[in-house]
Amino acid sequence: MVGSSPCASCRLLRRRCTKDCVFAPYFPSNEPCKFAIVHKVFGASNVSKMLQAIPAHQREDAARSLVYEANARVKDPVYGCVGAISILQNQVSQLQMQLSEARAEILCIQMLEKPTIPNHLNHDVKSSSVYPATNFNTFPQSHCFNFESPSNVIIQDPLKSESLWT
Repeated sequence: MVGSSPCASCRLLRRRCTKDCVFAPYFPSNEPCKFAIVHKVFGASNVSKMLQAIPAHQREDAARSLVYEANARVKDPVYGCVGAISILQNQVSQLQMQLSEARAEILCIQMLEKPTIPNHLNHDVKSSSVYPATNFNTFPQSHCFNFESPSNVIIQDPLKSESLWT
């Protein structure tokens, strides 16, 4: 028993908290909601079996994981943590796509502002047939990506399967 009051699990289950209580170190009496939600999702007996089945030095991490998974299951009973992970992966994917688009736009702007000609050909630019007389400042905008309007950005939901033929 930790301190003079019973741990959150013993208090919720209305039993006497012994000094070898498996729940006491991980579900203190001042945080009753942690055990209540774990008990609601997994059951006290299952949690006890899980905590006793793993080495003592890993039990604290396991208890925290059980609390996290139980909270996720209450918020999303079907997918739980997997749903949260999927949402975060989709956000990372969308942000990576936006970053790639921004980099492409920066590259395009840089190409428009200062064209680069290889140094070994730089002396022959005007007379070379490889580089005919071209005004690089009038480089057409159509050669660059245009990401300014949000109408041409398509974001797909990877959890949703759609066919092009339906």
